[in-house]
Amino acid sequence: MSMILFACVVRVRDGLPLSASTDFYHTQDFLECRRRLKTLALRLAQYPGRGSAEGRDFNIHFSSLGDVACMAICSRQCPAAMAFCFLETLWWEFTASYDITCIGLASRPYAFLEFDSIIQKAKWHFNYVNSTQMESSLQKIQEELDFQPPVVLTLEDTDVANGVMNGHTQMHLEPAPNFRMEPVTALGVLSLVLNIMCAALNLIRGIHLAEHSLQVAHEEIGNILAFFIPFIACIFQCYLYLFYSPARTVKVVLMLLFICLGNMYLHGLRNLWQILFHIGVAFLSSYQILTRQLQEKQSDCGV
Repeated sequence: MSMILFACVVRVRDGLPLSASTDFYHTQDFLECRRRLKTLALRLAQYPGRGSAEGRDFNIHFSSLGDVACMAICSRQCPAAMAFCFLETLWWEFTASYDITCIGLASRPYAFLEFDSIIQKAKWHFNYVNSTQMESSLQKIQEELDFQPPVVLTLEDTDVANGVMNGHTQMHLEPAPNFRMEPVTALGVLSLVLNIMCAALNLIRGIHLAEHSLQVAHEEIGNILAFFIPFIACIFQCYLYLFYSPARTVKVVLMLLFICLGNMYLHGLRNLWQILFHIGVAFLSSYQILTRQLQEKQSDCGV
């Protein structure tokens, strides 16, 4: 009998299902487990990277990193190390197939349904290939689980709304993992320096204009805001480049839009070359943010 029965890939921030395996099981207990998996998917952001929800006949295992999580329904006989090795394999396969921008912009369920073939292949591999062939991979995962055990829930816990526990079940949460970014490049350092310089120019000009406009009519308020808003946007661009943040693409686009609109509004106070310089730096910083990804870790659990 198969030990890994169902698997899916979801987006952590909102629980949106991105892909799933074909479902061949239709027992009442399994369908109830599927319903609870969907409920748990909506609350993944509350939990650390790995966790399990235990039931009478089935267990739900999940593993997440960044904004992508993989979840599986397994039989009670399935070892935890095998389940998490399978989930880690799916995570690396999925993130290698689709970039973070496409994942962040997905708006409908199962937008990457074609990934089902990869899930089915991985399921077959872990269900039917002799476990001795994966001994080193399973041993490594088991060592990680011994060092940092996954959070353990019961399936009943997944039905509790707003994270409030029912009954007296206790749950111990480990700190969420730190997301390590790729090393900073020379071009990235240049974009940071230029961005800080643009932020300083906007701040100085904004303060100077505000000091000389205290007794002027309200028409100067727009110019003052047009300096201060790009200043904040430049600082936030520096933060987005240095540190990981969910939904980076949306935030980058918003910051770029604020900087462009602010500088266009200042056409009368800045010449064309100054405006092009500020907008050019904003585009360079945006490109550097989007191309600096989470640091890759090669999985030993490949199919």
